[in-house]
Amino acid sequence: MTLQLRQIAFVADRLEPVLQDFEAVFGLVRCYIDPGVAVFGLENTLMPVGRNFFEVVAPVTPQTAAGRYLERRKGDGGYMVITQAPTLAELEDVRRQAGEVGVRVAWESSRPGWTLIQLHPGDLKTTFLDVEWDAAGDLAGPWPPAGGAGWEDKVRQDLVVDFSAVELQADDPAGAARLWSAVTGAPVQVEAGVPWVRLNNAGLRFVPAADGRGPGLSAVDLKVRDPAEIVARARARGLPATEDRVEVCGVRFHLTRA
Repeated sequence: MTLQLRQIAFVADRLEPVLQDFEAVFGLVRCYIDPGVAVFGLENTLMPVGRNFFEVVAPVTPQTAAGRYLERRKGDGGYMVITQAPTLAELEDVRRQAGEVGVRVAWESSRPGWTLIQLHPGDLKTTFLDVEWDAAGDLAGPWPPAGGAGWEDKVRQDLVVDFSAVELQADDPAGAARLWSAVTGAPVQVEAGVPWVRLNNAGLRFVPAADGRGPGLSAVDLKVRDPAEIVARARARGLPATEDRVEVCGVRFHLTRA
């Protein structure tokens, strides 16, 4: 399996303040607003992180899935692991494997040259898994959720180079890791007692839900040029920070020097 971690989605009660935090702390640049998320009662904005993306969504109407997620997890936080399958056959493998372990498809969409499935966060015991395929098949190139092409000149890597891992917290981390392994086809690897499932370009780390917020996407590992500068920028914004970690949008960002 060669699923690429292409995009990490965050959910916020209010979009603009969080976007400003991402810009100020990480030096990221907005690249795309997807009008299609309005059907879910949301607004959004994407920002490239290397050849991949952060997305922030916020509810603009009542009774949205994102709004319920905010309530369940007690505020802003991580929302979705979004991956790219290089072939349609591999996407269909994920669909089949998910069905075999009782993970439902919460949403799917398709048009010529593009297919998307989103797997149910409750069934996955952590958060949403989104798998997408497009006919270009370029894991570092055109990306339909970012409008296809046209985002390339918004890439800024003077502070943040890329993301390298996502942390998913669960009531049963080992069980959640086995479930994600069965769905993605990637084996579980245990390192220092912590279970991991490694995708093509990044790892998924499974930890206990110990912060009182329940299961979900709790942290992201970033490769950065200068951790101290990012920590200083976060503190200037009044955001929680230690010497190698900052918190933005209710998510902990672990900083390692690129």
